[in-house]
Amino acid sequence: MPDAVELLKTLKKAAVEAVEATKPVQVCYGKVTGTSPLKILVDQKLTLGEGQLVLTRNVIDYEMDISVSHWTVAETKHTHPVTSGGTATATSHRHQYKGKKKITVHNALQNGDAVVLIREQGGQKYIVIDRIKPIPKTEGEWV
Repeated sequence: MPDAVELLKTLKKAAVEAVEATKPVQVCYGKVTGTSPLKILVDQKLTLGEGQLVLTRNVIDYEMDISVSHWTVAETKHTHPVTSGGTATATSHRHQYKGKKKITVHNALQNGDAVVLIREQGGQKYIVIDRIKPIPKTEGEWV
């Protein structure tokens, strides 16, 4: 019976080593250390460059179409110089804009961002799934 137990242990060890040798898919975490070119430090020991990274839409700037139907809400009372001298005062007015418009979503990774990655089977490429922190601040005229 001891020979059977040893055989079983040897088979289990061989199976585990075979799985590890194929480098199955693995979730890992990293930190952006450079953006041009993009570099991500994984597990505080492995630096990945752009050629090893597959970026999802969650971590890149991209354009998309949106549909809008909106009226401006700003007070637009202002003055204009008049060619005959003096100024003319334009009364407050609004403008409508509607239709299909293209916007840019600013989502690119920044230095210091913590990210979650999936190492593809075989370990040659890493898919950057999303940033963990910090959550990007919103900046812009509507904020």
